[in-house]
Amino acid sequence: MSYTLVSDATLDLPMELIETDHIEVIPMAFNLDNKEIVHYPDERNMTLEDFYTALKNGKTSSTSQINPAVYVEFFTPYLEKGEDIIYIGLTSGLSGTYQSALIAKDMLLEDFPERKIYIIDTSCASAGLGYFLHLTAKKKEEGLSIDELKDWVLENHKRVAHWFIVGDLFHLQRGGRLSFAEAMLGSALKIKPIISVNDEGKMFVENKVRGIKKSMEYMIGKIIEDMDDEERSLFIAHGDNEEAVLELKEKILERTDVRDITITKIGPVIGSHTGPGMLAVLFMQKEA
Repeated sequence: MSYTLVSDATLDLPMELIETDHIEVIPMAFNLDNKEIVHYPDERNMTLEDFYTALKNGKTSSTSQINPAVYVEFFTPYLEKGEDIIYIGLTSGLSGTYQSALIAKDMLLEDFPERKIYIIDTSCASAGLGYFLHLTAKKKEEGLSIDELKDWVLENHKRVAHWFIVGDLFHLQRGGRLSFAEAMLGSALKIKPIISVNDEGKMFVENKVRGIKKSMEYMIGKIIEDMDDEERSLFIAHGDNEEAVLELKEKILERTDVRDITITKIGPVIGSHTGPGMLAVLFMQKEA
């Protein structure tokens, strides 16, 4: 039975991979200085360069979750064609979109009781979600049925390692991740909190280092220590930080045997909360 792999615009996956992986993406809105802009992966309404320039110029951005009606409208054409759906979206640890998708599923099954609609909560966000969707799409291409793919996703999604730093601590402070005093002190001392995502999909600060060089070394150490021996691919992501991401890639190539490295950008939905300068590595951890 044919089925469609669906995610949302927080996946922060390069457009060429979205197309080759055959992932359907639900757009998401952000509000930039009281103007609502709908973000699509192809940046048709605002480029990422313009978005981060606006933040650097002092504009503020906020986001809201996808409501059930949007899911119903997006899923319906696929169900009408007789296709089943597996939706893998932003973790419920950071957003209420998962609950909206569940509500939409119950509504749709009343009209399409013969169809399968799997709504899967992950502990993944942003480029971590994109990285996992990329691996999931490869499994789909191998011929897995929708039930087999669902089982694989549930068995593996918590193995995605998210390690990142931000360029501006005050973006984390505005989001409640740091106190104002911590943001002030950290900025003055050039301290970089090393942030990750736990099994519930919530962000936490694991460590603090001084300067971007040491933060890169810390993340590379995590790759060396924790990366799965079978899945030797990783993503590097950045929020308008091209110079740093290229430097990080070079260091990874020097220090590890990883050669399958994809660079991607942080979109405006997640970027509204992390701000310019974010730098991240995403990879599969060894099985426990």
